[in-house]
Amino acid sequence: MTLYTQRSQNIFKTWLLMATFFGIVIAIGWGFSYAYNDPAILYLAVFISIFMNIISYWFSDKIALALHRAKPVDLKTSPELYRILENLTITAGLPMPKLYLIDDPAPNAFATGRNPKHAVVAVTTGLLERLERSELEGVLAHELSHIGNRDMLISTVAVVLVGFTSILSDMFMRSMWFGGLSDDRDRKGNAIILVIGLALSILAPVMASLIHMAISRRREFLADTSGALLTRYPEGLASALKKISSYSRPMQTATNATAHLFLESPFGADRKANKKTPWLVKIFSTHPPIEERIALLEGLRINRPAA
Repeated sequence: MTLYTQRSQNIFKTWLLMATFFGIVIAIGWGFSYAYNDPAILYLAVFISIFMNIISYWFSDKIALALHRAKPVDLKTSPELYRILENLTITAGLPMPKLYLIDDPAPNAFATGRNPKHAVVAVTTGLLERLERSELEGVLAHELSHIGNRDMLISTVAVVLVGFTSILSDMFMRSMWFGGLSDDRDRKGNAIILVIGLALSILAPVMASLIHMAISRRREFLADTSGALLTRYPEGLASALKKISSYSRPMQTATNATAHLFLESPFGADRKANKKTPWLVKIFSTHPPIEERIALLEGLRINRPAA
């Protein structure tokens, strides 16, 4: 398998998941609007969900940096780190992102921002202490790939859809308890619609969340291969992931709100080096098992330019 083959497969699978997501949301929306017999409620739910998530997307960088108490660094305060990021940015053809440092012994990093011109890359002190230069280059290239691939946009769309299905689910469940469904439908005894609606109200948020997590995991594979393409040295990121997997303690500022942004889960739940990751962890994690990412990188073939 080559880098280009893996990259193309990941892009195709990501958009396939998004198309499936949209299809499920449309079906759920139609079913709920039919049960309520009031399209206006559906429009309101869509508006509220989109509005809240666009605000979150617009200020995602500030929220993430504040939650993890990240401090800005520059060429004067952290020259080696800044130079590595600057060189990779030039190679990738991207604007130089803002660089931040998180005071935390857990090795990790994340990238965020609404577009490449407003991007942020943050790394922990633990990452700088444990990684060699080639490994650090692999990690930073991975984060730049998230920026170049516009992963924040796709993640935000997915979050909007998760929020949308959750709102619809909550509305339907409340109507079941407080008699909000149409009396005409109740008199007709349309038990099938009620059963389907109830099943959707229970399963829809779970299905939406699982697809969102699957999209997040697929984007991590894509960033791994794109980052390896940028450095022309997949072994660097693979070695970095091995060191990260050996540190099992969670980040001090770990939070569910920003877990999907990081190079690896800040809770340390997926860091089970040389062990088979339980299937339940795989399903409910925003990151693919770290040993699978290492295996993928070690199996990639790349032609490096002659010295």
